[in-house]
Amino acid sequence: MAQKAEIRSTFTDRVKNIFADFWGMSLIFVLLMLILRAVEIVMVFQNHILTISPNEIIPASYYQDLGWTLYFLGLLFIIHLFLSFISPKFSRILMQVILTLALVIQMALIFYFVKTLLPLGKDLFAYNFNDLYLTVSASGQLNMLNVILGILAIILLGGLLYLGIKIFKFGLKTYLTFTGVFLILLLSISIFPSPLPEGANETKRNLELNKSRFLAEQTFDYLVYGGEYYFDFYLRSNDLNFFVKKEYTNSEYPFMHKADYPDVLGPFFDSLDQAPDIVFILAESFGKAYSGTGSYLGSFTPFLDSLEQHSLVWTHAISSTGRTFGILPGIMAGLPYGEKGFLELYDEYPYHNSFLSILKNNGYQTRFFIGSDRKFDHEGDFLEYQGIDQLEDESTFLPQFSRTPSRNGFSWGYADKELFQNGLLKLPKEKQGPEVRIFQTQTSHDPYIVPEREKYLVKFNDHLRNYLNLSSSQIQEYSAYQEIYMTILYADDAIKMFFEEYSKRPEFENTIFIITGDHRLPEIPMASRLDRFHVPLIIYSPKLKEGKIFKGMSSHFEVTPTLLAFLEKNAGIQVPEEVIWQGQVLDTASNFQAKIAMPLMRNKNQLLDYLNGEFFLSDGQLFLITEGLNIDPVQDNDVTTRLIGEFEEFKNKNSYTVETRKLLSRPTSQN
Repeated sequence: MAQKAEIRSTFTDRVKNIFADFWGMSLIFVLLMLILRAVEIVMVFQNHILTISPNEIIPASYYQDLGWTLYFLGLLFIIHLFLSFISPKFSRILMQVILTLALVIQMALIFYFVKTLLPLGKDLFAYNFNDLYLTVSASGQLNMLNVILGILAIILLGGLLYLGIKIFKFGLKTYLTFTGVFLILLLSISIFPSPLPEGANETKRNLELNKSRFLAEQTFDYLVYGGEYYFDFYLRSNDLNFFVKKEYTNSEYPFMHKADYPDVLGPFFDSLDQAPDIVFILAESFGKAYSGTGSYLGSFTPFLDSLEQHSLVWTHAISSTGRTFGILPGIMAGLPYGEKGFLELYDEYPYHNSFLSILKNNGYQTRFFIGSDRKFDHEGDFLEYQGIDQLEDESTFLPQFSRTPSRNGFSWGYADKELFQNGLLKLPKEKQGPEVRIFQTQTSHDPYIVPEREKYLVKFNDHLRNYLNLSSSQIQEYSAYQEIYMTILYADDAIKMFFEEYSKRPEFENTIFIITGDHRLPEIPMASRLDRFHVPLIIYSPKLKEGKIFKGMSSHFEVTPTLLAFLEKNAGIQVPEEVIWQGQVLDTASNFQAKIAMPLMRNKNQLLDYLNGEFFLSDGQLFLITEGLNIDPVQDNDVTTRLIGEFEEFKNKNSYTVETRKLLSRPTSQN
């Protein structure tokens, strides 16, 4: 009997030690997670001017954290319990390492969110190592001090977790009580889960998210559900109320349809004597929120504001993606997204046409100018596929130009004024025929370092007082983002300088300029989930009869089919009989209306949004789009079901294109 009692006593002690290890570290982990959430809230509200108060997000935020922490510790409890009976020391060390890594990841995700106001999701997996390295270097965070601080943080967190075992010493009954309460809470959260926050305010929603949970769910979705598709396509048209009734021609190429697009620009132009030059200015991070007519933050582009008076202006234009990777395939070809953006298919692009390749076949020369590296996002690969005649990036700048100021030794390349000056010098002195010229800016991009800083600091303050006529309290709010706004003012000045110089060239009178932004920048809080895509879109030309503002909703997808239809009718351009443009044509309605249907890709790997007409589906929630691209939640099960079906059908076709590379059938002569 004495021997059995001793064995029972040893088993009890082992169980007690197992619970002591788990709860000693878990209680410290829970405490640190609570502290990190408080730090996140404080840092966000210290670094950003928000229309919501901390009290509005605290309850939902901690409920999100509770759900994630319970699930995470529940999984860890099972692992720890099993391994402890094999090797208690190994299980304790493993748990310490896992909890330390979890805290470090949560800290890193919080710092990322504080800077961008966007949670990091499966877009993390869409970038290669070089792109990630460049992005982190550009932010200024990759330096020796931060590396040392990171190492110290890991040591400190690991030490605190181990200290928890020494501090929280209880009896077995107390540990069992903790475990019982924990299991009851875990069961309760399973029955009443913490749902993703809903509502039109994306910033509020993102604030409330637990950043580790979001990344974990996105990672699971990427690893488990990526790349699924079916082959049974229905080549039906869902655009009964749209301008173009697309006639799909081949189920083997589900995006291919007849090229039958009306000319909506012709009535606004004088007759063309010859094929015009086309010049694109693709402005980095130019969002409608702070540029042009109807900008709710006030416009920081005074030159473009003046140009609007003599231009065709679309006040409800949207980009196809929330990042730069979508600008070229979107505006130049209206292409589907692929898995991580169309540019990531660079190793074997599906055969396709574009605005550039079609005009090149019609005798145009094509030229592209950028101040950064053409390899980033594989833009160079895409342009080379189109047969670009001249491709200039940071590696080909003339020696008289200097790179933009750097942070910690890293620079994206050359600032916008240098971009335009270098490009103008490299244009041919005598043209051989019509040309397409593309200038892509990059200064208004994180880390938002503006050349001539003192000059633009003065200009920024003057702009607030005398152009926007803001009060002292409003000026203080805008000053929180002065570095960002200064780069927008600088980019606008660069475009002004470009137009002043270009107007001296003989081809100016026969040139059509298209100016747009690639997306709205995220660091200034967004009004809604659609706000990130809302960009200025301007067409200017000396050939225009008059300026006009249009309120019909349009997108980058509409640019290529609209321009080609115009050039086909007015300049004799030959357009292929079958195309794969995702868009319609630019809507020239004077009153707000929505007659387009398209998915939107927020970041690489995040195809979560779809709109059709006046309805916007985002993360499964339905919104009604109104003038100003405001969105309001609505309940309509029939519309929700219809949009979900259309969205799934697009994603099915999109995945099929990635797997098969079947986008457009080659002409018979090329087969």
